[in-house]
Amino acid sequence: MSQYQRVEYLIGKDGKIVERAIDIVGSECIAVTAAIEAKLGKVETRELLSSYYETSEQVLDHNAIEQTQYD
Repeated sequence: MSQYQRVEYLIGKDGKIVERAIDIVGSECIAVTAAIEAKLGKVETRELLSSYYETSEQVLDHNAIEQTQYD
């Protein structure tokens, strides 16, 4: 899991809210955003980003590769 978990909200002039979970891997994004979604109202659509389909192990492997590039 990343050190930070960010959730970004974009609110359009028409009141439409777009929620984007950033730096959250797998289905954890749905759990992290569930409470605020319940307060905002009905979720009309959900578009899953590629990070939803990643596992923690894939992210750890990717981070290890990046770290060795900088060593």
